[in-house]
Parts: sequence; structure tokens; C-alpha cells
Amino acid sequence: MKLLIQRVINCNLKIEKKIFSSIGYGMVIFIGISQKDDLSVLNKLASKISKLRIFNDEFGKMNKNINDINGEILLVSQFTLYADTKKGNRPSFIKAADPENAIKIYNSFIEELKKFVNTKIKTGKFGADMKINLINDGPVTIILEN
Repeated sequence: MKLLIQRVINCNLKIEKKIFSSIGYGMVIFIGISQKDDLSVLNKLASKISKLRIFNDEFGKMNKNINDINGEILLVSQFTLYADTKKGNRPSFIKAADPENAIKIYNSFIEELKKFVNTKIKTGKFGADMKINLINDGPVTIILEN
């Protein structure tokens, strides 16, 4: 599993030109699920996200986590995190999980993350064509992998 986390000032996600989800200050998490992933890593990653100190304290140092700042979370499935570009110019997505397995893990991850954060988890729509408009704060972008 790969998680690309961006600290944002705000974000909105549109599907078919209509806002589907939006958040204020917090994090947008893009989640890529591989063929090898299963439910065993969800607890560890959800806990890590809740403790990740990527938000500034009163001195401008990254010492606060999502719960400390009462931040919001938008979780978006993104199979393209498993793009393989070693051969040729067209990415291969052979390492990404099949949609049936990926959606189960994605939904389970949402439920697991809810156990660790004190905010509602907003989401995209699995498999949809989404347009995401965000303002990255910092910029701060972190990659977590299991």
C-alpha cells in the first residue's frame, strides 16, 4: 500500500462537474493498493497517519498531528500510485490490486482510520473520474508505504 499525504489549506473534489467532497485545513490522502496488500497493514498505517506530526505549532515547527489541529481528511483512491514506467512510455498498472479487492481494502481502511482520528473522513468515489482542486500548504507532501 502506498499513501501520498498532502497537507492542504483546502480541497474540493468534483465528480461530473459537481462537488462531491470538500475539506478545509487538513490532509488529502491518496491511497494506492497493490496486488500484495491485505487488511493486515491497515491498523498500523491508520495509527501512523493519526500521529504524523506535519502541522505547525506556534513556533512554525511541524509538531502537531491531525487530531491536535482538529483538521479534516479527504481520502481518495488512486491506483496510479502503482504505475510502473520502467519499460516504454506507457505506464503499466499490473502491480495495482484488482478493483474488487481494492475497494474492500479501501473501505476497510476508511473504517480503520475513523478509529484513530477525531474528524469525519471525507472520500472520493472509488473508480470515478474525479477532478481535485487543492491548495497544498508548505508544500508538505509525505509518502508512506507498508
